[in-house]
Amino acid sequence: MSDKIKCSHILVNKQSEALAILERIKKGEKFGKLAKELSIDSGSAKRDGSLGYFGRGMMVKPFEEAAFKLQVGAISELVKSEFGYHIIKRLG
Repeated sequence: MSDKIKCSHILVNKQSEALAILERIKKGEKFGKLAKELSIDSGSAKRDGSLGYFGRGMMVKPFEEAAFKLQVGAISELVKSEFGYHIIKRLG
């Protein structure tokens, strides 16, 4: 099912915020908990950052390119889009 993937994300406005969140994840804090607390994407934040399944062409280009490169379970570095800074976790 490589034409559709499942991801969660945390979206913030500032690069400095995103870097701080990435550090917290690397130190062991739960991705979903941080998404609920800090993501400005209120729709996905309620679901631990989950965006569900999506295919190519459904997300903005920088997000899509980064998401499709991730291995399942992996977390991206910062991804800048017109919406802000994303940290993406590939779930499936």
